[in-house]
Amino acid sequence: MRTLDTHPVADPRAVVTGDGYRITVLTDGLVRLEHAPDGRFEDRASAFAVNRALPVPDFQVVDTGTHLEVVTRRFRLTYDKGPFTTSGLSVAVGGNVSAYHSVWRYGEPTGDLGGTARTLDEIDGRVALEPGVVSRRGFAVVDDSRSPVLEADGWVTPRDGTRQDLYVFAYGLDHADAVRALYAVSGAPPLLPRWALGTWWSRFHRYTADSYLALMDRFRDAGIPLSVAVIDMDWHLTDVDPRHGSGWTGYTWDRALFPDPDAFLAELHRRGLRVTLNVHPADGVRSFEDSYPAMAAALGVSDGEPVAFDVTNREFVTAYLEILHRGLEAQGVDFWWIDWQSGAHSRLAGLDPLWMLNHFHWLDNARDDRPGLILSRYAGPGSHRYPIGFSGDAVVSWASLAFQPEFTATAANVGYGWWSHDIGGHMHGVKDDELATRWVQLGTFSPVLRLHSSANAFGTKEPWSFGLEAERVQTQFLRLRHRLLPYLHTMNHRAHAGAALVEPLYYRWPHATQAYEHPTQFTFGTQLVVAPVVQPASRTSRLARVPAWLPAGTWVDVLTGLVYDGDRELAFHRPLEALPVLAPAGAIVPLDGAAVPGAASDLPEHVELLVAAGADGAFELVEDAGSRDPAGIVRTAITFDQAAGRLTVRPAEGATEVLPPRRTWTFTFLSLDPGRAPAVAVDGVTVDAQESRQDGRVSVTVADAEPGAALTVDLGPAPDLAPNDVPARSFALLDAAQIELDVKERAHAVVASDRPLHVRLSSLTALAVDPDVHAALEELMLARP
Repeated sequence: MRTLDTHPVADPRAVVTGDGYRITVLTDGLVRLEHAPDGRFEDRASAFAVNRALPVPDFQVVDTGTHLEVVTRRFRLTYDKGPFTTSGLSVAVGGNVSAYHSVWRYGEPTGDLGGTARTLDEIDGRVALEPGVVSRRGFAVVDDSRSPVLEADGWVTPRDGTRQDLYVFAYGLDHADAVRALYAVSGAPPLLPRWALGTWWSRFHRYTADSYLALMDRFRDAGIPLSVAVIDMDWHLTDVDPRHGSGWTGYTWDRALFPDPDAFLAELHRRGLRVTLNVHPADGVRSFEDSYPAMAAALGVSDGEPVAFDVTNREFVTAYLEILHRGLEAQGVDFWWIDWQSGAHSRLAGLDPLWMLNHFHWLDNARDDRPGLILSRYAGPGSHRYPIGFSGDAVVSWASLAFQPEFTATAANVGYGWWSHDIGGHMHGVKDDELATRWVQLGTFSPVLRLHSSANAFGTKEPWSFGLEAERVQTQFLRLRHRLLPYLHTMNHRAHAGAALVEPLYYRWPHATQAYEHPTQFTFGTQLVVAPVVQPASRTSRLARVPAWLPAGTWVDVLTGLVYDGDRELAFHRPLEALPVLAPAGAIVPLDGAAVPGAASDLPEHVELLVAAGADGAFELVEDAGSRDPAGIVRTAITFDQAAGRLTVRPAEGATEVLPPRRTWTFTFLSLDPGRAPAVAVDGVTVDAQESRQDGRVSVTVADAEPGAALTVDLGPAPDLAPNDVPARSFALLDAAQIELDVKERAHAVVASDRPLHVRLSSLTALAVDPDVHAALEELMLARP
């Protein structure tokens, strides 16, 4: 049985001990507080803390006799050396927050900003969140007193909670640093395989091998790339004799549906897909299962008695993985969807069966230097080590959609960066083309995009099951998801180093009140801010309203080309085919250059760079061929010099042999001043490049560049973003609006005139234009006045 690499014993120089207490300064903002009347402290790794052997930070200890003070640059701990009490134990946070709000006292609420939750099953809207390590008060606490511990041989033992074991995070408003400290002690998120970042197809449906393969081919023929094929529980026998229990648990292929599983899985692999099967293991292994004789022999069960599911039994866990699951993996199953729904209790108090399944399944899947992957529910702090999270069976509703962006971003507060939602919602609700399309758009800008639905025959998620407009837009965004893979996989490497793909705005702008007041909005990697559409469009304007906040600076909407001045709150208005995806001036976003990308595991032969002029920018494209070895990684540095107006792609460094031998590059400048004429050079020699101009974008393409080549694109000094074409945009907006024609004509004359802005705004108000249309016109007029 593979074990987790742990380093649980702290450097003695970081430890302060006394009668019944132990204080360990793990970082300058993270301190471990233990109290044990018998003086026995815990030095084994826990489900949360696997690495306490961290570099010792600078700190001071002041012992007054009655009290102890421990001081770092971030906090001052005061302790009376007795049992932990509100009056006797406190931590004052320094630096970034008001002292009035920044003193934690034992037992008092931390006011943290929340972490995540175990599941969204049956949820229609919001759900309460478990704690995280990020707070506007500057402190947060993880109580690790009851989490299980890992023995040296890798087995797990519960704790009874009689000894207190607290981790106090005192990072002020340095939220990202707090999460990095969490990773330091709890382990880094694993690097996902590149293919996991593509689109997953899943449906609770009684497929046959032929019907499933035909569906995969229809997606291919529609130009909709997929990367993971999910087979829900009907892959196995479900109609079982009642004497065996329910049909939810199973490990035996239903040969009526899948007569040749090996051939079926091989065909999925031939199509460039990875495969996961759904398992509900709670009922153990019954006598009708193909693997029952081997399981019964391994565990000493006879006479057809069921092999009980028991994660507290080491022998069962070993057989469960090595007999049940590895046999199926040998047929071609790549990883497992652990659909555990049987509570948090096992035969041994304190051992959560979900956590045990996540821990051992992930370790087993990561054997033999494989990347390691599962799909399962959240099981408490430390769960980020076992991606990917399955958020459960949410209700199909606007309320569910509206909560998912906040739920996803806030999970970063407990380090849980790889949520996979049932995109489109799972159950109940009504069929709504607009809702389904907005959910696909959110999925495009989510950590993992997995289309899924319940067994209801009408609950389909194929784009062609909706109206023509919805099908067109969903197809466009599902293609975009795969075009984003170069960016997503670079952010995957960044996440492995300690920063989630999706984060709340307050990570980057912690001192801005507005960053905390727009929880639906989030950063999507280093280059983008996304404000998803989570409410239906206006009947009159046919645009959806999106309240948002733009930080200071100049921003360009990647999808619409609109340019905005920031440092303000505003409301965006978007048609069905768009949502606000904002890039700051200087942003560089790499895409797969193919309109319909190939297999998600393949590195693209054509790369397109989206560039927003107006400020200096830099991006390092990170690529690999599936190896976790740093020696197998290749990095390409890309910079934009605003003063010179020059974009530079430097020669790739590292394992360049994994790249295509020659690559086509397209450089697309968003909303560029139309007077600019890009000039392209390869290794300093000017070359002919194909140029195109469309919707304010200027693109130049150069083919057959070797990985070792240096490429430059010169725009001329100090290029600027083009002004918004308000007359043309307002005409299109009014043309689509469902209002009086005469009002449209008069409104457009006002908006398109060259009169001062305040005059145009007041004139528009005087016209009494429909409020939704009026608001959308104002957005255009004020985007970059």
